[in-house]
Amino acid sequence: MNQAHFHLLMNHLPIIIPFIGLLVLATGLFLRSSIVQRVAFGIFILGALFTIPAFISGDGAEEIVEKIQGINENTIKIHEEAAEVFAILSYVLGAVAAIALWANWKKKAFARMLAYAVIVASLAVLFYAKQTGTTGGEIRHTEIRSNAAVSGTANEKEEEEEEK
Repeated sequence: MNQAHFHLLMNHLPIIIPFIGLLVLATGLFLRSSIVQRVAFGIFILGALFTIPAFISGDGAEEIVEKIQGINENTIKIHEEAAEVFAILSYVLGAVAAIALWANWKKKAFARMLAYAVIVASLAVLFYAKQTGTTGGEIRHTEIRSNAAVSGTANEKEEEEEEK
């Protein structure tokens, strides 16, 4: 398994896990269940931890992918910049969730306010998760690029050449 393969295996987890955490936390707040809220905080912490290998493996994946014909280095750069913001926000979310877990466990008066702060932070993380995932997908999936319909895909060009 090379760095690109490892990156592809890991990069979905930091995107999916905060979404699951948000659903669990919303449920915990709605049900007023401290245990469900604690599980949600743990999920957010797990998401932040999975961001580490996904982010670190990005440089190795870049080294491999940029050698592939047809890869646009600008697309890689845009993805890398989005990933940097996403990673920082994910780490912050994990830290805030850890503090919220502690506050919830110790039944601190500000625990509920921290839970709402985690929701707000998770929404920011999910926004940048979408940006990072989309820009990462655009590296190899030309069909999802915003200019895909205008420029045509490589497959269309290959089919035209085969017909000649």
